[in-house]
Amino acid sequence: MTQSQPRDPRAEKPASPSPGLRVPDDKAAAVLAGARDVFLSHGFNAATTDMIQRAAGVSKATVYAKYPTKEALFSAVIEAECERLLVSVRASEQAAQSVQEALTHIGRSYLQLVLSPFALGLYRAVIADAPRFPALARRFYLAGPGRIIEMVAEQLDRAALAGEVDLGTVGRAAAAAAFVNLVRGEPQMQSLTHPEAVASAAQRDQWVLEAVTIFMSAFGSRHRGRKA
Repeated sequence: MTQSQPRDPRAEKPASPSPGLRVPDDKAAAVLAGARDVFLSHGFNAATTDMIQRAAGVSKATVYAKYPTKEALFSAVIEAECERLLVSVRASEQAAQSVQEALTHIGRSYLQLVLSPFALGLYRAVIADAPRFPALARRFYLAGPGRIIEMVAEQLDRAALAGEVDLGTVGRAAAAAAFVNLVRGEPQMQSLTHPEAVASAAQRDQWVLEAVTIFMSAFGSRHRGRKA
């Protein structure tokens, strides 16, 4: 009997926006807004429908009518917020003329979002309850980091065809994940462990510059030597 291989999360298709993202009316929007605040303040496990109902200013029946379970509501909050945050990242990459410019634009937009108070709060809430609610944590990964990795991978595909990068045997997904982790890793860790310190725009730009420089040193074609 052959042993099954461990699942690589990068191999899964990033989550597509769910119907919960298309808020149908003002009451559903109020429920999402109230849930967003409650989940960030108390975490998923400690949050209750009563808290969400009071924060949203609607009846408990309305909460259940719009989102039948707390898991469905939390998933809708995750997807709505990830989609909102990723819109600016997607817009920032379109004006780039080179892969280095594209990675810089993506890195700046992504890091600004990742280090925002809301994104840090959402990350804390998801990770704190991940052992008890792994499916929700998985949804967060696919809707957020997974989609950013795919954005970078698409840029690398174009750059490879243009001869700007040489991914060698690493592959697009692994190279894209490496870049995203270069951008997010140390800045996010510092922000999580030093909540009183807020990174300046200059500090974020420096982190992104370092990430792009390291990545291009490893994968940029001009650093690997071109055939005559």
